[in-house]
Amino acid sequence: MSGLLLIVFFIATIILMVLAMAKWKVHPFIAIMLASLLFGLVAGIPLVDNKEAGVSGLVTVIGQGFSGIFTSIGIVIILGAFIGAILEETGAALKLADMTIKLVGKNHPVLGMGIMGWIVSIPVFCDSGFVVLNPIRKALVRRTRVSSVAMTVALSAGLYISHVFMPPTPGPLASASTLGLSEHIALVMCIGLVCSIAPMIAGILFANYIGKKVKADDEAEKDEIKSTYEELVASYGTLPSGLNSIAPIIVPILLMALSSIIGYTGVKGYALDIVGFISTPVIALSLGAVLSVLLLKNSGKLTELHKITEQTLKTVGPILFITAAGGVLGKVVSSSDLVGYVTSHADVLKGMGIFFPFLLAAILKSSMGSSTVAIITTAGILSPLMIALGFDTPIEASLVVMAISAGSMTVSHANDSYFWVVTNFGAMSMERGYKTQTMLTLVMGVAAILEIFLISLFV
Repeated sequence: MSGLLLIVFFIATIILMVLAMAKWKVHPFIAIMLASLLFGLVAGIPLVDNKEAGVSGLVTVIGQGFSGIFTSIGIVIILGAFIGAILEETGAALKLADMTIKLVGKNHPVLGMGIMGWIVSIPVFCDSGFVVLNPIRKALVRRTRVSSVAMTVALSAGLYISHVFMPPTPGPLASASTLGLSEHIALVMCIGLVCSIAPMIAGILFANYIGKKVKADDEAEKDEIKSTYEELVASYGTLPSGLNSIAPIIVPILLMALSSIIGYTGVKGYALDIVGFISTPVIALSLGAVLSVLLLKNSGKLTELHKITEQTLKTVGPILFITAAGGVLGKVVSSSDLVGYVTSHADVLKGMGIFFPFLLAAILKSSMGSSTVAIITTAGILSPLMIALGFDTPIEASLVVMAISAGSMTVSHANDSYFWVVTNFGAMSMERGYKTQTMLTLVMGVAAILEIFLISLFV
């Protein structure tokens, strides 16, 4: 099968995959793998290897796509999640939040809540980050008399932005790797930071607006909140210092940026080899993990290391397999005639520019619910098409990662676990959740892609 008919079947395969996950509740790993197998069979990929012709069979292609993801990104995802788990356990995440509030001042609690969420969610999943920071949100609502809804929306916004834009969160990290940016993670981080600005501004403005329109069930109970900020801090004992809390995050980032910086200095030889070694994501995050273990030791909780490690592996296991399944889909697509056909007719898709990955991710996100799955799946689909679509430099590829991330937050509704975390902990009904969380993610997604589009005009 080739040509337009192959495009039609590919679209049908993606629709079937989305239906399997969203309507029939098939696990994303199974749905993506079945979609890959089905498309590979219809696309005419040989069932077995033809060594004489140098053509790989479908089973080999699937194996290559699966193992390739584990080779490039598996350890990095595990290490990032491990660091985040320790930050939660030791209260370092709480310390980072406290530092943020002191930075922006008590007179700007909504802005502080958004920035706090953004910082904490770099190493911590947005779902768990909201649970961890929600007692602080409630305490600040009591202390400042600010709208509970405004604080909930601002916290949700900050957490969600870094969850989709900032490695080492698994989604954007896997997306960057899939699109050939494993050696440019520092660049992706820098662009992710820039691309966080517009959705953050939009999110804070929307939080202040919607806080005046919608009320939460706990608005009248501000004076009855039992868990004050001081009690929350006391539950952790003594919080780590600010330097120790931020070190596991900032050291890997600085190390990964070091390679790019030293490249401009003209340094060569063994020194460059050493820098190249320690600046790779695996080694940089390994050093971050060591710092987090020291943090655990200094907090007197080293005995919890085994439990944290085991829990981390349980948490990232499904993500790793879904990521690998996305790699399989990308490999199957690249091994079919679809890439050649798209390449020869790329002008149509090129006309959509950076909006194409955004729309594809948004469709998958709205249909399936999971931002991480939407990111991984979209990246896997686009990976073999990047050059054909005109995204052939690291900066352009990084903007594609950002466009995918912007789409992956558009929109959060009832099929998204984060929607229920925000509405339940924010003391809101589903109807109010649609007015707040769903509209928030729409506003932020549109703001993000408009910013990304403007940036793309100058690169």
